[in-house]
Parts: sequence; C-alpha cells; structure tokens
Amino acid sequence: MSTPTSWKKSSHSGGGEGNDCVEVADQDSHIALRDSKAPARAILTFPATAFAPFIDAVKRSSRWRKSPLSLGDTEK
Repeated sequence: MSTPTSWKKSSHSGGGEGNDCVEVADQDSHIALRDSKAPARAILTFPATAFAPFIDAVKRSSRWRKSPLSLGDTEK
C-alpha cells in the first residue's frame, strides 16, 4: 500500500495552527489516518468498509463523549 499524498484536516482542529487533530486520506479501497502533530510517524489504515464502524465506535466511547470532538466532517 502506498503512502497517501493528499490529507484532509478536520475543521474542528483546535486553536493556534490547528494541529490538534487527526488527518484523513482516502486511498480508494482504504482510509488512512495520521496525527497532524506528528505526520511522519505511523499511519493507521482501515479497509474503506471498516472506517464508518470505527468512527461510530469512537463516537460512542465515553472518553470522547466528554470531549467536543466531532469527526462528522471526515466521514464518507
């Protein structure tokens, strides 16, 4: 699998330079995620069909319910 070249950053990236978020790249059959604060580090990839269930699980997590995180603009 190749490294994505086009990344999208959430509009809910926080203040300052907006580096407090996850970036998403669509790679045809896979979706890639990376930490915008450390883009050269590990990239997490999901089959495209598994990405929506992953986001749903994150949204249901009690840890994230306490946070103003919104991943809605990264879903397909």
